Amino acid sequence: MRAPRTTLRRGLAAAAALPLLAVAATACGYGSEAKDDDAKSNVSAGGKKLSADTVKIGYFPNLTHATALVGIQEGLIAKELGGTTVKPSTFNAGPSEIEALNAGSIDIGFIGPSPSINGYAKSKGQSLRIIGGSASGGVKLVVDPKKIKTLDDLKGKKIATPQLGNTQDVAFLNWISEKGWKVDAQSGKGDVSVVRSDNKVTPDAFKSGSLDGAWVPEPTASKLVAEGGKVLLDESTLWPDDKFVITNIIVSQKFLSEHPDVVDAVLRGTVNTNKWINANPDEAKASANSALEKLSGKALPADVLDPAWKSIQITDDPLAATLQAQADHAVKAGLLEKPDLEGIYDLKPLNKILEAEGQPAVADAGLGAE
Repeated sequence: MRAPRTTLRRGLAAAAALPLLAVAATACGYGSEAKDDDAKSNVSAGGKKLSADTVKIGYFPNLTHATALVGIQEGLIAKELGGTTVKPSTFNAGPSEIEALNAGSIDIGFIGPSPSINGYAKSKGQSLRIIGGSASGGVKLVVDPKKIKTLDDLKGKKIATPQLGNTQDVAFLNWISEKGWKVDAQSGKGDVSVVRSDNKVTPDAFKSGSLDGAWVPEPTASKLVAEGGKVLLDESTLWPDDKFVITNIIVSQKFLSEHPDVVDAVLRGTVNTNKWINANPDEAKASANSALEKLSGKALPADVLDPAWKSIQITDDPLAATLQAQADHAVKAGLLEKPDLEGIYDLKPLNKILEAEGQPAVADAGLGAE
């Protein structure tokens, strides 16, 4: 595969209620809601147009969405689409991205497991399919080491999560439950005070002392460490093989049915992007940071970027078994009625691409479409 463009990279070489809660994604965004991004270099020169003139792709300006950040910036997705144009948009929260998918404002999205589950369940299985993986990990419990020295010290402390019912909130509530402690999921009151705090304000609240810690995704976790926090637990250690889905790829069922060639092309682009990221981690890290700077006006400093990047695994595998477990955790917490997730995955297009690449197929944990 031809090496992607590096122009932008060079300058950065150093650097809603029950029964179905409207769950936010792993919100850690820096831009505005539903922001249309610059479409520069989003058409492959001289390529043949596919069955759609344009494919509209949504994602978060977030390191856990590195496949989209890098794949769009470096033209790796556009390269597979020929003359079909990529129109990217960024979102700060899962519900708004799901709404955009349902409205046809985007066709394909990079998004966390909780909004994927809720979007599918609320539409009674009619709105979306998960067609691939993107990222695993990148979630940590960071605490004030002066106040909390062991996991048992969390009892009675104020610990932030990004939003009621979001992916990290569900994970933390499940961890609390397994400790044998009690917390009311809705209010966050109990043996631990669960404080729902936007990731954009959590570092300042932590620095001021109004929070004792936070269970948050990257790069927020590394921002807290830069403010004097200590990583007490990496969520990946709680999962089999240290892997759990944090970002997957969804598509509207209508677009999948009408434009399967475009979906195939996007998936080829994401597979190639993931391969390049894993083969060139330092260049990919700089590319992702450059994309974040374009979207937010500010790049991440090295003391935040480097540890955050190391904790995220880029993968084609959607880690379907962990999505089912996350849904079960939300049900146990009382934040979700038990959803029927049968049919949420359609991994046939991805597995054909992986087979052509000589890579093993990925599994749907028995939740695949017919």
